[in-house]
Amino acid sequence: MQKKHATVHLLILDPSQNDAESLVSLLRNSGKATRAHRITSEEDLEDALKTGNWDILLARDIEQEFSADQALALIKRLDKDIPVILLTDGDDRERTVAFLRAGAQDTVPVAHQDHLILVVNRELAALEERRRRRVLESHLREAEQRCQLLLESSKDAIAYINDGMHIYANQSYMDFLGYDDIDELICIPVLDTLTPESQEKYKEFMKAFADNGQDGMTLNCVARRSDDQELSVTMSVSAATYDGERCTQIVLQPEHSDAELEEKLRQISNQDLLTGLHNRQYLMSALAEAIARAGKDNETGAVAYIALDNFVSLKTQIGIAGGDLLLGDLATLLRELCGEDYTLARLSDDAFCMMRQPFDERAMADQAEIVRKAIEDHLFEINGRTIPLTVSIGVAAITENSPKAEELLGRALTASVDVRKLDGHKAGNGVRVYNPTDYESADSKNSAESIQKALEDNRFRLLFQPIINLRGEGEEHYEAFVRMLDSEGQEVSPYDFLPPMGPTDTAIKIDRWVILQTIKQLASHRSRGHDTRLFLNVTAETLQDKTFTPWLSVALKAARLPGDSLIFQIREGDANTYMKQAREFVKSVHELHCKVSISQFGCALNPFNLFKHIHADYVKIDGSFTEEIQKSDEAKEQVKEMVKALQASGKLTIIPLVENASVLATLWQAGVNYIQGYYLQAPVPEMNYDFGEG
Repeated sequence: MQKKHATVHLLILDPSQNDAESLVSLLRNSGKATRAHRITSEEDLEDALKTGNWDILLARDIEQEFSADQALALIKRLDKDIPVILLTDGDDRERTVAFLRAGAQDTVPVAHQDHLILVVNRELAALEERRRRRVLESHLREAEQRCQLLLESSKDAIAYINDGMHIYANQSYMDFLGYDDIDELICIPVLDTLTPESQEKYKEFMKAFADNGQDGMTLNCVARRSDDQELSVTMSVSAATYDGERCTQIVLQPEHSDAELEEKLRQISNQDLLTGLHNRQYLMSALAEAIARAGKDNETGAVAYIALDNFVSLKTQIGIAGGDLLLGDLATLLRELCGEDYTLARLSDDAFCMMRQPFDERAMADQAEIVRKAIEDHLFEINGRTIPLTVSIGVAAITENSPKAEELLGRALTASVDVRKLDGHKAGNGVRVYNPTDYESADSKNSAESIQKALEDNRFRLLFQPIINLRGEGEEHYEAFVRMLDSEGQEVSPYDFLPPMGPTDTAIKIDRWVILQTIKQLASHRSRGHDTRLFLNVTAETLQDKTFTPWLSVALKAARLPGDSLIFQIREGDANTYMKQAREFVKSVHELHCKVSISQFGCALNPFNLFKHIHADYVKIDGSFTEEIQKSDEAKEQVKEMVKALQASGKLTIIPLVENASVLATLWQAGVNYIQGYYLQAPVPEMNYDFGEG
């Protein structure tokens, strides 16, 4: 199974090993792949900070030899960007304020597990943003250095000005105005490089630029060189930054007689030739600028995607030429309805768009309804025939939180598509505003209902991924995965819909559906001569279900399937959290001759302690180790030692997430028994892997 999220490297400061294990299990149960280290002293923390990369520190606020305050102080002294969360036994306002002032991110009562998960998610997301920002800042510095080189080598005369004074000019600019030394030019105001007649025009021009901030504004004026020679030039201006300061970039070019022609060519490149509206290229550029403006100035706007209903069938009736006439008439109607306040564009054969900023989606929805009604009521005359036309319009808001232009337009498109879904017999002809919450995953209030509905609608799918014996023995093993088709027809894991704390009955229903369906498919597959065994994942809820093994016994007998063809896989975190129930579960499935595997192994603070209580036949090491052995020799040695210890205790080892051939040599040398991953085969609906070739 592919990992969707990076492994969280967790530091825990807690004198209780059991409480620390509970924190690890809590995060893993919330869907986070977690690698943890429990701090035992100041030297231990300092060594961990210097040798590893850590994502978060959870510290208990209780009396201990090395306190949470000391840990926070050490992190600050070493200047590490690691969020620190204090776990308290109650609400103490003064303690919270003091800890936050010292540089911590938050305090959470240790008993409030749902609160803790939300805080951890928030801080990990913020940490990821900070890391991404640092990378982007590095890229920005590199880009600025490249821009500086380009400026210096450019043949265009370019300068940066601030408060009317030159702060930078490239060699072409100095040559253009007859200056040899940049230090000499920096002392000269821009006004002094213009003739007296042009100076007033320049002042008015710069005032207009400051008022509307439109990049690319041009002024025809007369420049005066250092030798008093006068040149007719075109000055263009744009907002810029230099050395981190906001300024204005000016470009001087000899005045061309073909400037009007260039402007016409620019307009043509942004125009849809059939309708005279803007084209898609112009709209996407304008939308990107609107999103940037919303982020910079908090200036909201809205975009509407106007989809023509049944346009393909209309075209077959009136022909291509008739279709072009219809689109032209529609464009004229849109111009009349919207005026100059809206940006109008034709996106494709059967889609138009309107955008406005400043504006809001509610007002845009009202305007969209005016447009929809006007189009429905309009009589389009094509070749003597009256053609009825309706549109489905989707509206999306432009805010400081908007995604990129392509995705934002996709939101409006999604809303317009939903218009047709809402009332199929009308085939559209409506307006819908995109609401992001309508397209988010189900929450804890409706997740059980969503999953139950998917079960009833037969929207569950089974996938199988081979697990290969690295020693070349021809055993046939697969791991079974379940996928649910969401409302958009996309495959998702139904377990992702469950909140960390339940609901119990729903998880059990999913587990039993998977087991029953895989037993049926496996029985059919084995009847064709395959000696195949399946790994089946079970949740913590099934571990606690005392009716499970009697139910399984009946299912195996009904399918006439031997118990040793099934290997039940338990997550390490679940086994540690529900140790007593897991021990009883393992004992009872072993009595049915089924095997047991522990998955996500190696992430607990003391992973081998598990085997004092639970007998496992297979151990699947956590996928984060597969990623790390490709980056560090230390991780390679760690995996080798772990495999050696597991095999010495009679466990067969599995390494998942094998993505490429480069890691195979390391796994072979480590003595790993089985491998699994996309390098071999992705999960597929059929058990069709050729183990002979494998």
